[in-house]
Amino acid sequence: MSSRLGRGCLLVILATILLLACSCVAIYLALSPSASCRSPDTGPAQPGSAARTLVSGGQERCYRMYVPASYDASQPLPLVISLHGFASKPEGQERTTGWNVLADQEGFVVVSPQGTGFPLRWNADPVFQAGAVDDVQFIADVIADVSEIAAIHPARIYVSGMSNGGAMANRVGCELADQVAAIGTVAAVPLDMPNGCTPSRPIPLIAFHGTSDPLVRYEGSAAHAPAVRQAMALSPTPLEHLPVETWIEGWAERNGCEDTPEAIPPTGDASGIRYTGCKDGVEVILFTIDGGGHTWPGGSPIPFLGKTSQDIDATAALWAFFEAHPLEGDQDR
Repeated sequence: MSSRLGRGCLLVILATILLLACSCVAIYLALSPSASCRSPDTGPAQPGSAARTLVSGGQERCYRMYVPASYDASQPLPLVISLHGFASKPEGQERTTGWNVLADQEGFVVVSPQGTGFPLRWNADPVFQAGAVDDVQFIADVIADVSEIAAIHPARIYVSGMSNGGAMANRVGCELADQVAAIGTVAAVPLDMPNGCTPSRPIPLIAFHGTSDPLVRYEGSAAHAPAVRQAMALSPTPLEHLPVETWIEGWAERNGCEDTPEAIPPTGDASGIRYTGCKDGVEVILFTIDGGGHTWPGGSPIPFLGKTSQDIDATAALWAFFEAHPLEGDQDR
């Protein structure tokens, strides 16, 4: 009896070890760089998905590109750059947002660049501890690279992002406004830039935030989620970020908008405000998801991070906003 009990305990221990090992491997693969980057494509862009590499800041970087089936190299298309969140990667961003599906319907190119580090991240702010990586230059290099291999409309280049990727889109808006027509963010960490934000022109912005986001609190936080930051190997100090509405007000002021926004009628759990009367006809829009989590509205749910609204489609709303805001001077609308 005792020998059978001993063998049973041993089997349980071995099974537990195997389960833990498999879990560790699964987590490592989920957080590792995209496997497709190990076999990048070369030559002119072709319809479908492909990985591409380039050298930026002295290191090889990767991005995934989706070209719609209707692509005609004689007809320049808009470009949407979609930035993944912290500890995510391009494929996850593609699945969550559905940008590639919409690209086939509407006729634009989608590029999903890959961050650096482990877990993957963007150098949106020193708080993310991405070292000396110049991700603003990387985005500029991606734009240049894609424009060489595909027919891209230079007045219709847009940057969107989720979470840390949204914070990176915010930084791009501050520093690459001469190349990027508009930016869009979802659950972005609303941070002030350390050296300020002085875009070369007013830049349109559309943002989405949930009131119950467990990682990026709608009301802001000066001492938020230190355990989460430690788990993500960022820093033992708390994450500090602005209240969402304060951050949006900052963009409205920067763009010279009227002080009082107009209300956007609610649709289910989604309501919004729109700042108008801005310089150069730009707009600043905030959609608030009542009870929404750290998720992409209308997209695939993200486990453990709260409610994913299905009352508004962030991807479709972003695209409608982008279409309405090419770079100033583009008359071919």
